[in-house]
Amino acid sequence: MTTMAADAADTAAYEAVFDAALAAEERIEPRDWMPEEYRASLVRQIAQHAHSEIIGMQPEANWITRAPSLRRKAILIAKVQDEAGHGLYLYSAAETLGTSREELLDKLHAGRQKYSSIFNYPTLTWADVGAIGWLVDGAAITNQVPLCRCSYGPYARAMVRICKEESFHQRQGFELLLALSQGTEEQHAMAQDAVDRWWWPSLMMFGPPDDESAHSAQSMAWKIKRHSNDELRQRFVDICVPQAEALGLTLPDPDLRWNETREHYDFGPIDWDEFRQVLRGNGPCNEQRLSQRRRAHEEGAWVREAAAAYAAKHGEARS
Repeated sequence: MTTMAADAADTAAYEAVFDAALAAEERIEPRDWMPEEYRASLVRQIAQHAHSEIIGMQPEANWITRAPSLRRKAILIAKVQDEAGHGLYLYSAAETLGTSREELLDKLHAGRQKYSSIFNYPTLTWADVGAIGWLVDGAAITNQVPLCRCSYGPYARAMVRICKEESFHQRQGFELLLALSQGTEEQHAMAQDAVDRWWWPSLMMFGPPDDESAHSAQSMAWKIKRHSNDELRQRFVDICVPQAEALGLTLPDPDLRWNETREHYDFGPIDWDEFRQVLRGNGPCNEQRLSQRRRAHEEGAWVREAAAAYAAKHGEARS
């Protein structure tokens, strides 16, 4: 047997073990053999998720100094800190695949890796903080709870804690909107305006329709994703409609109605041209988000240097 033939036989044997593990619902761990395409797909998805967490700190952080009470300020600070922690977990999970946090951040800052398009919309009023919690974090939970059963171990384990914290974020957003909705006429109008602006971008968070998604089918075959974009979007709509009724707010979709035959809510067409424009960098805040992220990274260089010096000093002391 030639060397090439032997290598091919080894690869086929490894692939058989990998496929058997997926079929048996076993987790793939960092030291296990995996196809390079599987590894690359995970790095792309986890990096995008991590970037979304740290970029997602910006829209709400804008409102920390303007929160209407000490209680609201403390809640918002804790939430923004949680998002930073989520980024930390996810960059750590990505590093188990052979990449580094520095490499991923360089790609983000150069615009070569993406983050969720939802964070390229502005937060114009205090009610937007509630709408982000209820709708954006609600969509994130719908998307991410199935990832707790992802085939890659470190990603699945990171998602367990993230989903618990995102669940809290969703509830605080709902409670904030409920307080505004039941407040003065002006507060109710502010809550409705925020929901009007965040509803459609929230539906876009699940990605393009299944027949236009470049990655969904393979990702589901590898059991990274457990449900398609359209399945998760429908689930989110079905959850939100009764919650909107409880809030006393209206979802901005004249086509929204219960379908007895499907036993799901029908909803109107999504503006995918807007989605693609935001994805291409032409959203209201794309440039601002990346610019602030680059500046924060540069201004935090001294912190990273100090941490590295401290670690080196104590490493020498122990050796």
